[in-house]
Amino acid sequence: MIVPVILSGGSGSRLWPLSREMYPKQFLSLVNDQTMLQNTVTRLAGVADLAAPMVVCNENHRFIVADQLGAIGHSPSAILLEPMGRNTAPAVAIAALQAMAEGYDPVLLVLPADHVIQKEEALRAAVVAGKSFALEGKLITFGIVPTGPETGYGYIKRGSSGKETGKETAAYVVERFEEKPDLATAQSYVESGSYYWNSGMFMFLASRYIEELERFAPEMVIACRKALAAASRKDPAVYLDKEAFAACPSNSIDYAVMEKTGDAMVLPLEAGWSDVGSWAALWDIGERTSDGNVLVGDILQKDTANSYLHAESRMIAAVGVENLVVVETADAVLVCSKDRVQDVKGIVDKLRKNKRDEAVLHRRVYRPWGAYESIDREERFQVKRITVNPGARLSSQMHHHRAEHWIVVKGTAKITHGEETLILTENQSTYIPFGVIHRLENPGKIPLELIEVQSGSYLGEDDIVRFDDVYGRATKSQEIDGDCP
Repeated sequence: MIVPVILSGGSGSRLWPLSREMYPKQFLSLVNDQTMLQNTVTRLAGVADLAAPMVVCNENHRFIVADQLGAIGHSPSAILLEPMGRNTAPAVAIAALQAMAEGYDPVLLVLPADHVIQKEEALRAAVVAGKSFALEGKLITFGIVPTGPETGYGYIKRGSSGKETGKETAAYVVERFEEKPDLATAQSYVESGSYYWNSGMFMFLASRYIEELERFAPEMVIACRKALAAASRKDPAVYLDKEAFAACPSNSIDYAVMEKTGDAMVLPLEAGWSDVGSWAALWDIGERTSDGNVLVGDILQKDTANSYLHAESRMIAAVGVENLVVVETADAVLVCSKDRVQDVKGIVDKLRKNKRDEAVLHRRVYRPWGAYESIDREERFQVKRITVNPGARLSSQMHHHRAEHWIVVKGTAKITHGEETLILTENQSTYIPFGVIHRLENPGKIPLELIEVQSGSYLGEDDIVRFDDVYGRATKSQEIDGDCP
């Protein structure tokens, strides 16, 4: 049995302003109609003996993962929720321990959720080949056959051929891993024919990974066992114990295991792979015009060449520019030279330092029950558009510092207002004073949309006292989790 382990913990800061902490690139549709997470799962269709995937992600992304997989008809066997990031080695350890606790010792297929594979059949063939090596106790990493002297990737140098062990499909003993090289070194790697890009994709038996991790990083295994043993569960979500997981060392699979084990093998892969690590990478794989432009959204251009132009909510007009990246969203516009795209992360760092919401949230913020979008805001009022999915309901809550007016513009709202229950339809409204316990539900079969006008001395998202919540979030406490209203 092969269990896909989808690593979905990245923030994708180099793809800001589309990718943000609360809704990073793996949940975006960047190359086709599916999100990158959905593509990661669906491209495995047809692989024999494939089990339901496990997903490892941040606690804040639990419902996004569940919704996106549900939309493509996939139910994960577990959504393993990290209270904080600890890199890939602990994430995979948790997945291995979870699989073994269910009484199995499957082959784990470890895949980042944010990669592009253009030749999916080549990946599936490599997975089938990798399984045979994994069943013999080898730890397989997929090495991408380089198409040029890329300085943004680590490299793997191959040693002797796996054919010596009787395999028909060539895999190679890993001689060593190399850090990201300079251009001259990368050129020598490519010319030698003995080096591959390090893809961050792996295959091995769950037990073999834990066995090697216990040899080389025993404290990591101890912390992961404790975090999983003390986890709270609400199927399929597994909330790792925060204190135990915080004590876990942070390290990658490469550093913790693959560079140290004597059983590492690299399996070459030519599949049109990209880790989509920057806007330039999206330009590389995008469909270009005769002028070398990749155009997404409402774009008008004249005498513009070799640029990536992406409009989300407004028209972009470009005249007489070259080698630019321009990305527009409802609340931010990025303008960047195409050869400086790696520096976009520096803008995100500045936003975080200045405590700007744009580093974390989009104007439209997704929640388990639907979404809200900021329309206007001043010192003592705020206007939002709220969308509640059919059958969904928000927590029972109250606010100390703000009152709220709700106007239904589409659908039907069931509102608990103190001791009173109201049913409101289009063009009807209600008022929620300070301190009144209230709840909003959508009993209908179409999305409920309403306009909310908040007024008061403090409009922060932490002014929520929650009394009951169907999504398992904390109650009777005030915390900044963005659950609004």
